[in-house]
Amino acid sequence: MTGLRPRRLAGILFDKDGTLIDFDRTWGPAAHAVMDDLAGGDRAQLKSLMQVSHYVEEERRFLPTSPLIAGSSAAYGPLWAAVLGRPAGPDLYGEMDRLFRREGLAHLCPIGDPAGMARDLVEAGYALGIATNDAEASARAQADALGLTPHLTYVAGYDSGHGAKPEPGMVGAFAAHLGVAPGRIAMVGDSPYDLVAGRSAGAVTIAVLSGPLGEAAREVMAPLADHVIGSIKDLAALLDRIAD
Repeated sequence: MTGLRPRRLAGILFDKDGTLIDFDRTWGPAAHAVMDDLAGGDRAQLKSLMQVSHYVEEERRFLPTSPLIAGSSAAYGPLWAAVLGRPAGPDLYGEMDRLFRREGLAHLCPIGDPAGMARDLVEAGYALGIATNDAEASARAQADALGLTPHLTYVAGYDSGHGAKPEPGMVGAFAAHLGVAPGRIAMVGDSPYDLVAGRSAGAVTIAVLSGPLGEAAREVMAPLADHVIGSIKDLAALLDRIAD
């Protein structure tokens, strides 16, 4: 990280899943545990939950079409509610979020060294934040487990009051938190939701190809991104190049 010269950019806002943590290795097994818990031993219900979630049980992973890859529990919750025969709403979504928080921590798998990267970025003068469609409590718990919390000035989830991505609210709130124009913020993420949120807010957009689709995501991500890199491991070099 030596040699970084932050000038135009004041803050870096990270998506979490697929950007800081390995989506498949974390949420694949975690989601199976959550669905199994909610199904309460009813194999037919479990199979139906996996079906509406586009989940491959044998491989413990989601298909690229899964509504869980980029959406919040409020987005796919109605699908689960219909399967479970429960009312869709805050009670069920809160239970889902609590279960996902527990299982996400149990299966947490980082991409590279997020804490080391964050430390170096802060030392270079950047303010850091997380904007995720996960619940804020889950994001904070995972940030703690990864050693990221001391390096963050901002954490927002879908339930933090700024809306969920692809809405621009979380990005705009980060810029306001830092007291800078959105153009001095970079939004880093692996999903079109991240990039649309960043671009709509007026931020610089940086796509990473470390999400569930890997290199195959480049085609859909590139038109939405100002810059495309393989993963957060490549972020330091990019920031060094674009500092002006």
